[in-house]
Parts: sequence; C-alpha cells; structure tokens
Amino acid sequence: MSEPLLPLWTPSAPRASGAAINRFREQVEATHGINIPDYPSLYRWSIENPEQFWPMVWRFCGVTASATSDTVVLHGDRMPGAVWFPDARLNFAENLLQRRDQGVALIGLLEDGSRREISFADLHLQVAKLAAALRQQGVGVGDRVAGLMPNIPETVIAMLATASLGAIWTSCSPDFGFQGVMDRFGQAAPKVLFVTDGYLYNQKQHQVLPRVESLINSLPSLEQVVVVPLLEPQPSLGSLPRAALFADYIGRHSDTTTLEFEQLPFDHPLYIMYSSGTTGVPKCIVHGAGGTLLQHLKEHQLHCDLGRDDVFFYFTTCGWMMWNWLVSGLASGATLVLYDGSPFAYQGRLLLDAIDREKITVFGTSAKFISALEKADSKPRVSHDLGSLRTILSTGSPLAHESFDYVYREFKADVCLSSIAGGTDIISCFVGGCPTLPVYAGQIQCKGLGMAVEFWGDDGESLERGKGELVCTKPFPSMPIGFWGDSAGTKYHQAYFDRFDNVWCHGDYGEITAEGGVIIHGRSDAVLNPGGVRIGTAEIYRQVEKIDAVVESIVIGQEWQDDVRVVLFVVLREGLTLTPELAEQIRETIRRNTTNRHVPAIILPVADIPRTLSGKIVELAVRNVIHGIEVKNTDALANPEALELYRDLPALAN
Repeated sequence: MSEPLLPLWTPSAPRASGAAINRFREQVEATHGINIPDYPSLYRWSIENPEQFWPMVWRFCGVTASATSDTVVLHGDRMPGAVWFPDARLNFAENLLQRRDQGVALIGLLEDGSRREISFADLHLQVAKLAAALRQQGVGVGDRVAGLMPNIPETVIAMLATASLGAIWTSCSPDFGFQGVMDRFGQAAPKVLFVTDGYLYNQKQHQVLPRVESLINSLPSLEQVVVVPLLEPQPSLGSLPRAALFADYIGRHSDTTTLEFEQLPFDHPLYIMYSSGTTGVPKCIVHGAGGTLLQHLKEHQLHCDLGRDDVFFYFTTCGWMMWNWLVSGLASGATLVLYDGSPFAYQGRLLLDAIDREKITVFGTSAKFISALEKADSKPRVSHDLGSLRTILSTGSPLAHESFDYVYREFKADVCLSSIAGGTDIISCFVGGCPTLPVYAGQIQCKGLGMAVEFWGDDGESLERGKGELVCTKPFPSMPIGFWGDSAGTKYHQAYFDRFDNVWCHGDYGEITAEGGVIIHGRSDAVLNPGGVRIGTAEIYRQVEKIDAVVESIVIGQEWQDDVRVVLFVVLREGLTLTPELAEQIRETIRRNTTNRHVPAIILPVADIPRTLSGKIVELAVRNVIHGIEVKNTDALANPEALELYRDLPALAN
C-alpha cells in the first residue's frame, strides 16, 4: 500500500473559519436545515441542487438587480438550451461600480515604472463621462465596442462604459498583427474602437497607430476611433479619419456626473471572446452578463476569498479571458493592480516588487513565470518581504509538482497556492482553489462549486480513477450564449457537444486524485498516442522541468511507420549544447519517473518555442509544421517566426 500523500500547506484554523466559503456553508446549513460538514459535502450539494445553490450565491455575493427571478433555470436538463434566471434584469457594470468611495479601485503599472491610481469615486465619474460620449455617438443595446488596448485603466473604463449602455465589449491586445485583429473584429463589426498610440514591452516602444489606419479602411462598421496616449502625451491623429483623443472625447461631457445603467436580461450579451485561432479563423464566443457576473463572484469570493480589503493582481493581456476575470474583482470591492509589459522585466523583480509596494494579497500568474523564477534560482522569500501575500493563483498551463515545491520552499511557506483551469469557452474555471482545503503537490485543489465535472473514458464511462476527457454533465450559468454569427447554433454544438450528447466536452485531458483534487495533463488534441497509449504532454514537461540545463520544452507526436513517435524539442541554457550525455539524462529522467512509452524517440535543440499572445505553447502548430500542414492565422502567435525552426528538419525525416 502506498504512503498517504502529505499536503504542502494546510490552512490555519482561523483562516479556514474566517473564509467567506465557510460563512457561505453555514448559511446553506441554516437556510436549508441540512448538515454540510466540509467542502466535498458542499460541492455535492451544489451540483445536486442547482436551483438552490445559484440563488444562494446571488444573495451571498450581493448581486444588484432591478428584478430578480423566481425561476432559476428553464430546461435545466439541456446542454445547450438551459436558460438561467429568465425574469431577472440587471446591469453588469452597475455591479462592478457599487463602491463609490475614495478607496483605490485601480492601480496602473507599466514596465517603465510609471504608476497611476484611480479611486472608486473617480472610476465611477470617468465611466459616466465616457458612457455619455458613447451614447451621443449612437452606441446602444447590442452594439459592439472594441479595444485594441494594453492592460491600463482606460481599458477598464471603456469596458464598463460599454456595458453600462448594454453594448457588447470585445478586445485584443495591441501586439496582435493586422490580420489577427481583422480575423476577430472583422466578425464582431464594432461601431467604436479604442486604441493606444503604442505600448511598452521588453524595454522597447511599439507603435500601434500605423496599423489603425488600415483597420479603419477595413472595418466599414467603424464610426469612431478613440486614442489613448501612452507613448506620447499628444500623438498625432492627422492620418486617422474619425479619430479623437480619449481626453477630448470624454471632455465633451465634462459636466456629466450621473451614470444610468440599462437594465437587461440575465443572458444579455456582454463580451465577445475569441478562441486562439491557431488552427483556423477564431471562434467568436458570446458570453452573457448575468452568467459571467455570477460565476466570477462565486470564484472570487468563495474560491479565492476575495473581498473589499484585498489587492488583486493577475498578469494578463486584454486578449486573454483572465483580463475579464481580473476586472470582475471590482464587483467584490477589491483593488485591482493592472500591469502592462513583460512579466520577466528585470528578471521578474518588477512584479515581485509590486507585491510588496502595492501590498498585493492575491497574486495571479502563469506556470511559466513560476518555473522561470525557479530556473533563475530566484529566492523571493529572501529578496522580498511578501508579508501581504495570502494567495497565489496559477493558470495557462499545468503547474508542475516541482513548481509547487519551489513556491513553498523559496517563495512563501504560508500561502494558498491555487492552480486553476477553465478557459475562454466558459470565461471561468471548471476546477480551482479553495482557502479551506490543503494543497498537494501537482494538484488543483478541487472541482468548482456548481460545476458537475467528471473525467470520461472514450466510451463515455465516468472514471473515478484514471485519465480521461474533462466533461461537465450539467448546465452552468457561464456557458456561452452561443457563437457570433452562428444563428443556428451549429458551430457551437460542434465545438462542445458533438462527442457526448447533452454533455459539455471541454477538450482537456486529466484525472481526479485520491485526495479529491484534479490533475490536468494537457489539451486532449495535443495528447500523444504512441502504441495506442494516451499520454498527456504535461506528464513529460514535468520531468523535463527537473533538468537544470533545459529552460523549456515542447513535445509533439509525429506520425511514423503506422504509429506515433514522441519528439521532444528543448531550449537549453545559454552556452550549452545538446550532448549525447544530456540527451540520455533527459531520457532517463523521463523513463525513471513515468514509463518507457513516455521516453522521446528523438530529442532536438531549438532556439525558441512558438506561443500564443497569452503565452501558451502551441503544440498543434508545431505538429502541423512537422507534418507539412499549413498553419493558419500565425498572427495569433506572439513569435510566429519560431515556427520556421521546426520546418524540414532532417532528423525527423529519417
């Protein structure tokens, strides 16, 4: 019998008892006269009683609405097809702007060290002025407003003003190329476009306005461009028709102090989000205001213990759903820290400095950032105070066991390290953290409340143990309304419901652990299949992470002699070469800790690994290049030139 796994962290009794999720559990017990002693009991109740659970979340988290709904869900046995809170009327922006005091709402940081603060009162005022300007522009319910913007306060203001009117917000980060922007905004057809004159990244200035002129000529729906100065105080707009500076645009309504909020149905469209677009034209995923709000409130307050006294940071761009998730922190009254620039600026010290200077309590980052700090032998517990830090969140890719160990050894011992996983598809999480549960190395702490998550085998059997497809067997409020332009719902159904009827199939490959946690082994479409055995890519990455000489890696399956062989590409530390001895060390590390089938048939050095603009490595794009298949929409990649490193490699033709 194997030894029981020991947790890396267990919450103290005061922390567990004082957590919002504990108060919520007690309210459930009192309201419904039932005994719910622990998280597993609360989780089971939440998925077995959705018509009781979601109204409890609504009340506990303080949703503001002009009308509630006695009916919680119609057609609750259908996916897609369930309709939540059909009689409710609310406004998303109103829920994010409930605080109007002098407390700090937004802290904007840039890579060059510049810093701005905006109070809750001033945020409300600026949103009111911008909403008045947009209304005068003719923007109303259902119109689209787009942002080609960095993660700065004006982006939040523009989104909130848009949502207050019942219009739909959609955004890309400014590092998208022209075609990448057109593939997205060309489908959404925005009436107004917010842009900056440029942005800062890797200690360089990058111009945006030259691309905007082409966008204006290619987007016939566009009536107004609003430019936010970032690189220059007064950028020239001479070549841009229908353009105005942000200050001038809202200055037309300098006397406006009141903000009206359109009261709209629960499922009124709020956001148009986009899939990565690396394998075709990106899907335009439409998310509703009520479902987004309710799900984010649940995740922030119950799973992250976020409240009015918190300072909340997540490294993200405006082209990634984590930006939308971060901004919803305003609905819980938290102060948001917005950062735009490289997360690795000054060897990552800039973000670590921000934890201490801004007194960040909830720090969100990527698995890559944590791994990079470890590879650089960074010791934040020595170099920084970190006294305010209570929770670290990680997403974007699976967090390796060794990174868990590193955080508790070299970052901070008393911190809740919550790996979370979900996606743009649901603008939220299927699995995540919990402040009252222990943390085990390599494991996501729990399934999310109200999310009927299971892992299924190929034949649709639910697996108590073993690896399978992540599915959700019951509807949840943040399911997309649908895809933009897909009036019949055909593409939406194909994306999530074709494999298992009436069941959401997410496309992640993972398992439930004996401790009740979850391990995600990678994307299902990137799973390796040598000899007919399915292997998650994260299982190999975890072992390669242990090799000090390797900075990062990417693994794909190459079709070979009527089978699949595993090919591993490694980026090595500067000055090192892939010797036979190093290659054998990599193989032996993988073999010793996994199985012979995990061992790569070929290991090759590369100078770079292609990534999406949100930082995720693109195994499918590399696999396509290896097989001579065209990679579409390389504008969705941060470094598309890296793909050429994988083309026509002699070692893969032998």
